[in-house]
Amino acid sequence: MKEKAKRFAENAHKGHFRKAGNIPYITHPIRVANILESAGASEALICAAFLHDVVEDTPIEIEEIRAEFGKHVANLVQAHTEDKSKTWKERKQHTIDTLKTADLEVKQLIVADRLDNLLSLEKDLEEVGPKIWKIFNAGYKEQQWYNEAIVMNMDHGLSEVNRPQFFSEFEAAVKRVFK
Repeated sequence: MKEKAKRFAENAHKGHFRKAGNIPYITHPIRVANILESAGASEALICAAFLHDVVEDTPIEIEEIRAEFGKHVANLVQAHTEDKSKTWKERKQHTIDTLKTADLEVKQLIVADRLDNLLSLEKDLEEVGPKIWKIFNAGYKEQQWYNEAIVMNMDHGLSEVNRPQFFSEFEAAVKRVFK
């Protein structure tokens, strides 16, 4: 099922590119899936990682995800899909609020997504410098608020034994980027 989800996402994101550079967008969901697979995530969660931006960024509806991959994968994707009719701040606040009460799989999906985005941003900052902030919907201060809020809320309701290692990687990346 993972290969099917990867192919589905590749087709859905065909012709899409990351904000910085001429990098095919699909590289992001693949890296998020790899983070989760390395952490021992379930097949459903890895599929959701491949698909996590499909409903948000393409014409594909959540019902199609449900029909192709089942209710559990669709629920994971839905939990991390932003409503693009809302402002950037409203969307990010919704993600923070979701993170506070989410189950472990949803928390993992959100943090793995943020980790990959932040590692990409860190690389872009090294290559391009601070002007990279201009290509985003929100600048340094807003991004700092969002990422620090993710750190503050990602552990809510988790025991130390259930905390994935990549949560610490994300926390360290936030400290490096927003020093």
